[in-house]
Amino acid sequence: MSSITISHLRKTYGKHVAVDDLCLSIPEGSVFGLLGPNGSGKSTTFKCLLGLLRSDAGDIRIDGVPLAPAAFESLAYVPEKSVLYDWMTVNDHIEATRRSFTSFDRGRCLSLLLQFGVDPSKRVRALSKGMKTATQAALAFARKPRLLILDEPTSGLDPVNQRIVLNLIVEASANGSTVIFSSHQIGQVERAAERIAILKLGSIVLEGEVDDLKSARKIVEGVVEESFALNGLANDARIAHVERDSRIIRLHCNSDADAVADELGSRGAVGIRVLDLGLEDIFFTAVSEGK
Repeated sequence: MSSITISHLRKTYGKHVAVDDLCLSIPEGSVFGLLGPNGSGKSTTFKCLLGLLRSDAGDIRIDGVPLAPAAFESLAYVPEKSVLYDWMTVNDHIEATRRSFTSFDRGRCLSLLLQFGVDPSKRVRALSKGMKTATQAALAFARKPRLLILDEPTSGLDPVNQRIVLNLIVEASANGSTVIFSSHQIGQVERAAERIAILKLGSIVLEGEVDDLKSARKIVEGVVEESFALNGLANDARIAHVERDSRIIRLHCNSDADAVADELGSRGAVGIRVLDLGLEDIFFTAVSEGK
């Protein structure tokens, strides 16, 4: 198993700050989801972690030591964009991977490709985007790595193959691997990840155990008159974020949701409900706060 510690990571491109003072601690054997809008710094973080980019500041440790060439024997990476060679067949990539990594299981890879519906005899240039993603995933998981870094690992896949990848992530973790992955499909992260961090403009705006985050925040929803005025309610310390759509008002609460519901009712709202937040609600609240 492998653990990851990232301390005060910073990466800039000219005047643009891609990652700013990022700190993460990912326990061994866990599944960690990295979420954020486009341009929030997810891929940059992965590339710094892998040594593909040189950070401007900060420290990255895998199992307590800096990244070294020997670590790649037990580390697998699936990038968002295909890095397969168009002129080679899938079988060629299987053979190249077999020669490069002693832990690679060719039979396992072929079995996964069959599940994904990928023909190993085809050249990469003949594969769809989804099939390229599936091929990269099969090559990675067949290595039985201790650490998996997956950047949008279901990109281009149909729902059936997306489910296969998620099952592989959960299975890898159950067998002791550490998995860190990003996805725009928040439902996938909610299903597979134990812990998440949400990035915005290169900084972490929220981090924690998925179950804890979901239980800590609730939505108070009600129907109000068009003339309803918040009168300072949006600045209440118990309320993280306010949404209003015509007569529907939603208060995203950090605490005391029942008391907030009573307060809303005392101001004339009707049809009040206290709702549990899903990870998608938590994500949109986190990235919209401070706009």
